[in-house]
Amino acid sequence: MTENCLVLVGEVVKSPQLSTSPAGIHHCKFSLEHRSTQTEDGLSRQAFVRMQVVATGQWSQNLTRDLIVGSNIQVSGFINRHETRNGNPILVLHAQQIEMIN
Repeated sequence: MTENCLVLVGEVVKSPQLSTSPAGIHHCKFSLEHRSTQTEDGLSRQAFVRMQVVATGQWSQNLTRDLIVGSNIQVSGFINRHETRNGNPILVLHAQQIEMIN
């Protein structure tokens, strides 16, 4: 079995939106922005990513009130390919754990 794990620390930049699927499953979607300086082959480089995050299940309902724009969090989960309404592929982080960072 191949692992698919991602841990990303960043700032919430798009307010969480709660939705419910036709099957009654709750989803909380928001955007997370990460900026850092990374070392690659002995050289420093700026790293930047803005990624959509989806939390699924009963626990995701609380996220819409706990997460606000500007919150710093650590998200652990897996990435999956989604398609936008235009058919463009994007990577989405499916959250399995979210921790607030002070």
